[in-house]
Amino acid sequence: MTEIQPDPPPGLASQPSPIPEPQSLAPADLRQVLALGWRDFTRAPLYGLVFSAVYVLGGLIMYAIFSAAAAEYWFIPIAVGFPILAPFAATGLYEVSRRLETGEPLSLRSVFAIVFAQKDRQVPSMAMFILLVFMFWVFIAHTIFALFFGLTPITGSTLSMLLSANGLMMLLVGSVIGGVMAAMFYALTVVSLPLLLDREVDFITAMITSFGCVTRNPAAMIGWAALIAVALFVGMVPLFLGLFVVLPVFGHATWHLYRRLLPPS
Repeated sequence: MTEIQPDPPPGLASQPSPIPEPQSLAPADLRQVLALGWRDFTRAPLYGLVFSAVYVLGGLIMYAIFSAAAAEYWFIPIAVGFPILAPFAATGLYEVSRRLETGEPLSLRSVFAIVFAQKDRQVPSMAMFILLVFMFWVFIAHTIFALFFGLTPITGSTLSMLLSANGLMMLLVGSVIGGVMAAMFYALTVVSLPLLLDREVDFITAMITSFGCVTRNPAAMIGWAALIAVALFVGMVPLFLGLFVVLPVFGHATWHLYRRLLPPS
C-alpha cells in the first residue's frame, strides 16, 4: 500500500504543484472570507500591525517629501497607485493565515523565515512585475498631468487646481485610464501571491490562474475589488493610519478567498 506523503511547506517544494479548477463564488462567500480575515487579525494582531507599518510609514514618508517640496499635487497619482503595492506587502499575512489554518507554530521568526525564503522562488519575479506596473502608472499619471497643466503656472491650492476645468477633465481622463489598468492588474494578481506562497508554480502561471478565477466569477470578484478599493481609500484618508486595520484584515481575507477559489487538493 502506497504511503501518502504530506505536502512540503512553502519554499521547500521542488516539483510543480497541480492547480485545481477555479471554484464558483457566491456573495455570501465574500462576507465569510471578510469575517475570517477579521478573525485572523484579532487572533494575531501583532503580525498585521508589523506588516502594515512598512506600508503606512512608506506613505507618510512620501507625503512628507512632497509636502516639503510644496508639490502635494504630485503625491495624488502616487497615492492613487499606492494600493498596487498592497498585495506584495500582505505576503507575510498570507503565511500567518496559513499557519493559523494548519495549526502550525506562529512566531515572528518563523513567519519572516518563510517570507525571506521566497527570494529563491517566484515571489521576487512577481514583485518586479508589481513594481513595474506601479512605476508605469506613475509615468502615465505624470504624463496626463503634464498634458493638462504643463503650460499652466501652478497657483492656488491643490484643491482649487483639481476643481478647475482642466483639473476636472484631467481627473476624468485619469480615472478612465487608471480604471482600465487597475482592472487588468487586479485580475492578474488578486490570487497570484497567495498561490505562489502556497504552491510551486511560476509567476506567469499564477497570473493566468488568477485571471481565470476572475473570469469564472466576474460579479463576485468585481464586488471584492470594490470592497478593497473603498476600504483602502478610507484607510488612507486619516494619514494612512486606517491601513493598520484595513491592510491586515483584507490581507488575511485574501488568503481565505484564495482557499475558496482554489481549495487544497
